[in-house]
Amino acid sequence: MTDTAAEREAGRGPVRVMVVDDHPMWRDAVARDLSESGFEVVATAGDGDQAVRRARAAAPDVLVLDLNLPGKPGVQVCKEVVAANPALRVLVLSASGEHADVLEAVKSGATGYLLKSASTEELQDAVRRTAVGDPVFTPGLAGLVLGEYRRLASEPAGPAPGDTGSKAPRLTERETEVLRLVAKGLSYKQIAERLVISHRTVQNHVQNTLGKLQLHNRVELVRYAIERGLDDA
Repeated sequence: MTDTAAEREAGRGPVRVMVVDDHPMWRDAVARDLSESGFEVVATAGDGDQAVRRARAAAPDVLVLDLNLPGKPGVQVCKEVVAANPALRVLVLSASGEHADVLEAVKSGATGYLLKSASTEELQDAVRRTAVGDPVFTPGLAGLVLGEYRRLASEPAGPAPGDTGSKAPRLTERETEVLRLVAKGLSYKQIAERLVISHRTVQNHVQNTLGKLQLHNRVELVRYAIERGLDDA
């Protein structure tokens, strides 16, 4: 975790948010609600190409992203901004609850997926949790996503990111314990409560594990863990 991110988590600075939606009234309303609740809205955008450019310039912590965008679809925006800045968290805010849309968004690097029917309070909570790396999904979708992780892990594939062959990275006992719970679909808060450690400590273990395994995000981390059977341990 960077010093800046740690400071924000400790309450010494607001979470920087960018809102992307092609409907001006909806986009402005979401940005206003987030700003009034203490977030720093650093940019907005109304189409895919504009979103990619402004995200790179504004460097938000969280990108609140609609999928249905003119010019460049939301999933492509997600892929490009996460590739450019792996520390950026993407929370999809969409009218679609179609399973294919949810799974495509997660595969593209989204940390969470919330339906537009969510309340303002649910959105605010989702942005806060997304900012610290917790996966946030509209109720009913979390199980779907974990099921897809398992399906992906069961498919034949080439070397996984970070796969070093016989010289596997050495994780500490605690890192392995946290990884096992991540693979079971627990949130960072749930892991912290289960292991009786702080939320920040869970984040640190996850970041250390990502670094050791040369992985980029939770999607890759869960797939790595499931491929090795840690979800059944």
